[in-house]
Amino acid sequence: MTAQRSATDDSTVSRGSSVAASAGLGVLAAAIGYLVTYVLIVSEVREAVGDDVADWKGVAWYFYNAHMVDVEASGAFGSFGGASTVDFISQSSSSGASLLYVIPPLVLLTIGAILAVQWDVTDIGEAVVVGAPVTIGYAIVMGLGALVAESSTEVEVFGIEATGSIAPEFVPALILGGLLYPLVFATAGSVLAAVFNAR
Repeated sequence: MTAQRSATDDSTVSRGSSVAASAGLGVLAAAIGYLVTYVLIVSEVREAVGDDVADWKGVAWYFYNAHMVDVEASGAFGSFGGASTVDFISQSSSSGASLLYVIPPLVLLTIGAILAVQWDVTDIGEAVVVGAPVTIGYAIVMGLGALVAESSTEVEVFGIEATGSIAPEFVPALILGGLLYPLVFATAGSVLAAVFNAR
């Protein structure tokens, strides 16, 4: 009875450890993807926005666009206002900007594969269990990032207030970028590695 309980406890600890490790690597995957994006596009961001917006925020907008998340720009002058979406990658003059679309899937596939290899997963069901929790950490970073990447300005001209803001759209950032991307790509990476490990 004790041996059976001990085996069950070890399995639970192992499962809990794999979820925690996967979630932690989800945070790492988001950080790596952002840093690679930063290295590739920061010079264009500096040219496009100058000193008006911090470089890291401008790069974040490209990073969200690489997840197919639109960036919303809104403005108001007195009682008149409007909003539109911006896709910085598609409007980029840089020839390598479209490469940014490959970064999130590639990083997530790699993280998923690393987890499967690290935990010596050979079963597809276990690969899903190991790879899917990457979504936890990735979603947290994408959700918080969408909030902090907002840039806004406010001026008053002849007593009339003018405001403007630009930020990734929060719901798509969380659902598409934070949940679907890692759920699909990190899980696919762990499944591919599990299939390879099973040979």
